[in-house]
Amino acid sequence: MARPITAGVDGSPESRAAVYWAAREAARRGLPLRLVHAWLWQPLDVPIVQDREAQARAAEGLLREAESEIGRRFPDVPVSAEVVADTAVAALLEEAERATMLVLGSRGHGAVVGFLVGSYGQQVIAAAACPVVAVRAPGEDQAAVPEPGGGDEVVVGQQGSPEDCDAVLGFAFGTAAAHGVGVRAVRAWSLPTLYTYSPSSMRLADEAGGLEPFERKALAEALKPWRERYPGVPVTEHVEIGSAGQVLLSATARARLLVVGRRAHRSPVGSRIGSVAHAALHHAPCPVAVVPPN
Repeated sequence: MARPITAGVDGSPESRAAVYWAAREAARRGLPLRLVHAWLWQPLDVPIVQDREAQARAAEGLLREAESEIGRRFPDVPVSAEVVADTAVAALLEEAERATMLVLGSRGHGAVVGFLVGSYGQQVIAAAACPVVAVRAPGEDQAAVPEPGGGDEVVVGQQGSPEDCDAVLGFAFGTAAAHGVGVRAVRAWSLPTLYTYSPSSMRLADEAGGLEPFERKALAEALKPWRERYPGVPVTEHVEIGSAGQVLLSATARARLLVVGRRAHRSPVGSRIGSVAHAALHHAPCPVAVVPPN
């Protein structure tokens, strides 16, 4: 059975945007759609009346409403829906184990400020076993159904060796093929610092004709197997000096989706996803897919 595209549902405008994006993606890829709402009864230590049954009915009604609306608008997409008795983070991480991708809503804050993912969203993105796509809500008209993205390319950040970026390039090319658009592969580079300079590393750059030709060659080598696998997907190679986050964001003017790899690591304040993914999630003007390593 095909792994579904799974969307988290919580009744917010951001969640609604994520559900519609997930439904369109499921239609393009010929995959089932799964809607999940996490609800766990947690009595409060305050003297107020709590009706457990009423809250349970409200959670179920919220999910069924979303399921019914998607069924009307996307009749060819198989849809399932479930209220999961768990916290949001735990439920979504478990769903990610058996999903093609997980789609979450993000709070929109305009083109300059970007959009925020929320604490639970960042925890899920940092640990999910599948790609996680963050979708911002529509603009001022929150009641409107968000339309498909108008960009004509999938922008993907490429770093390191071909093996390092296998998963992120595979997701980008697969998405571009499903959408019938091209891929813009972006590789940022910078001059070596005193502490990273070594004769052996500079020898490789000299053999390639300089630092920028070396970076262009590295990008071309990483893209080669994916060009062969997806010969119908146009590819633009974008190599630019600068910080990875800034270079990547500057290339998103025509992006339908921005795809970045995850560099999650533990810190005293919890899991972090890496500076490039963090910049993309907060400032990209389009949906952002964060792809875990193989």
